[in-house]
Amino acid sequence: MKPKEIEQFLSEENEHLRKLHTIVDETIKAEELIVYNLLNPPIETLTRGQKISDKVAIFGGSWKFIILFGILLVLWITFNVFAIGYWKFDPYPFILMNLILSCVAALQAPIIMMSQNRQEEKDRMRSENDYLINLKSEMQIRSLHQKMDLLLEEQIKTLFAMQERQFLLLDEIKRKLDTHGK
Repeated sequence: MKPKEIEQFLSEENEHLRKLHTIVDETIKAEELIVYNLLNPPIETLTRGQKISDKVAIFGGSWKFIILFGILLVLWITFNVFAIGYWKFDPYPFILMNLILSCVAALQAPIIMMSQNRQEEKDRMRSENDYLINLKSEMQIRSLHQKMDLLLEEQIKTLFAMQERQFLLLDEIKRKLDTHGK
C-alpha cells in the first residue's frame, strides 16, 4: 500500500469510529432522563389519615381480624343469652350488636377503599417504571441495530475497495504477463 492509501484508509477508519461514537453519545443522552426517573422515583408522603387507612386495611383484611371478630361475636351472644337480669344488655335478637356491626362495616369499607385507591396509584407508578425500562431496552436495541448497520456498511465498503484494488493488481499482473509474453 502507498502512504496516501494508508492515510486514506486511516481517515476512513477514524470517520467510522466517529460515527460509532456519535451513536453511543446520542443513546446515552436519550437514556439519561429514563435512568434518572428510575433511580429517583417521586417520594411518597403520606398523611396521617392515609397511614391509618393503610393500617386499618391491613388489619381488616387479615385472618387475625376475622378470628378476633368471630370470637368477640360468640362471646357477645353467649353472654347475652346466659346473663341474668340487668346484666343482659343486648337480649335476643341482638339489636345493639347488629347496630355496632353495621357501624363497623360502614366505617371500615370507605377506609379500605382509600387504601386500595392508594395501592392502585402505586401499581400505576410501577407500570410507568416498567414502561420506562422497556423503553430504555428498546432504545438500546435500536442503538445496537444502528451500530451493526454502520459496521456492515463499512465492512462492505472496505470489501469493495479491497476487491477494486485486487482487480487493479490483477490487471497490472495481466499487463505485465502480456508484455513479457510478446
